[in-house]
Amino acid sequence: MSYQHQYVDGTRIHYPLGKVVCIGRNYAEHAKELDNPIPSEPLLFIKPGSCVVPLDSGFKIPTERGSVHYETEIAVLLGKSLSTNPTEEEVLDAISGFAPALDLTLRDLQAQLKEKGLPWERSKCFDGACVLPPFVPVSAFEDLTDIGIRLTLNGEVRQDGNSALMLNPIVPMIQHMATQFSLLAGDVILTGTPVGVGPLNPGDKLVVELPGVSRFESQVL
Repeated sequence: MSYQHQYVDGTRIHYPLGKVVCIGRNYAEHAKELDNPIPSEPLLFIKPGSCVVPLDSGFKIPTERGSVHYETEIAVLLGKSLSTNPTEEEVLDAISGFAPALDLTLRDLQAQLKEKGLPWERSKCFDGACVLPPFVPVSAFEDLTDIGIRLTLNGEVRQDGNSALMLNPIVPMIQHMATQFSLLAGDVILTGTPVGVGPLNPGDKLVVELPGVSRFESQVL
C-alpha cells in the first residue's frame, strides 16, 4: 500500500505506508477525562497501514458498530528507519514531516474489551481508523516541544493542545519506541491526544490544524 503526501512547497513524495505506531494517555488531562490511570511508562500500540484513509474528500465511520470517537493527534512521518537506541540527532534526522491526524476509536467496543481484560486493538484498527491529511516538512517547525494541535467540530473548538503538554515528548518518545521494535521509513507515529475527545456523526464538519502551520477542512460522510 502507498499513500501520497503533499508538502507545502507543492512537491509530492510517495512512501510505502507501513505501520502506525501510537502512544496512549500521553496527555494527563485526557487520561483523566476517560478515568484512566496515567501510565508509569509509555503505553504503545500499533495500527496497520491498511486502516489509513485520506482526510481530503471526507471520510466514513462505521456507525453500525457503536460510538466512534475522534482523537486529534500530532502525526509524525518518518523518512528514515530507526532501531536499537537511536540518538536524539538520529531521530531528528529521521523525521520527515508533521500533520494533524485523527485517531478514531470504537469507544463502546473498547470499553467492553477493557472491562473483560482483553486487548482492545479491534476498537482501534478497523478500516478508516486513522485519518491523515498531507504532511508539512519538518523544516517548518522551530521547536518540537511547542507544536499546537487543534480540532474544531461544527464550528466549536473541541480540542486545543500542544506538544509542550505531552508526558512523553516527541523525540524521547520515538527513541523509546525504537528500543521496542524497528521503525521504518514510511511509518507514521501518532503522539497522543489532548483532552476533549468525543463522538463523531455523519454530516459533522471538521477543521484539524497545527495552528500557524497547516489547516485542513473535512467532513464525516
